[in-house]
Amino acid sequence: MNPQEFDFALILSGPTDITSEVEDGLFEAGCDDATLSLQYGVLYLEFSRSAVCLKAAILSAIEDVRKAGIGADVVRVDECNFVTMAEIGRRMGRSRQLVHQYITGQRGPGGFPAPACNLTAGKPLWQWCAVSYWLVQNDLLREEIWEQARVVEAINTKLEMDRQRQSDPTLAQEVMERCG
Repeated sequence: MNPQEFDFALILSGPTDITSEVEDGLFEAGCDDATLSLQYGVLYLEFSRSAVCLKAAILSAIEDVRKAGIGADVVRVDECNFVTMAEIGRRMGRSRQLVHQYITGQRGPGGFPAPACNLTAGKPLWQWCAVSYWLVQNDLLREEIWEQARVVEAINTKLEMDRQRQSDPTLAQEVMERCG
């Protein structure tokens, strides 16, 4: 497989300012293909990384951040797995109204994934990974988009579980055992 360019952003924890030490450490660790930015008091890196697949690009970037020696770690890949009807439409290049018709079964084959959360608030959110799979299965989206959603969801799930283990190891262990 030939390498291709993948664009993604990583949200960082640790440093709260852009300093020459932070910039130099990240650059020397291999993040020379990223732009460091600060938004809402949070540092993030926007990468344009060459790799054989998105998974390899993201995982190598996480490794590079961790070896920078600046006290930074990766919180998550900056792509939300929870999406509104409007965001589903945007991601598939269609209208929110068409998405609503898929959801209600007025169009398409039926069986659209159920919302994942915010049901009681009346502002449902869907998991992009599940929606993109349904769209691929119904020839409404390219398979590579679903594959990328799976990769990002898996990486973000792992990063979140690591944070939970660090903040409350006992709770994380109990949840892992009981939800097994």
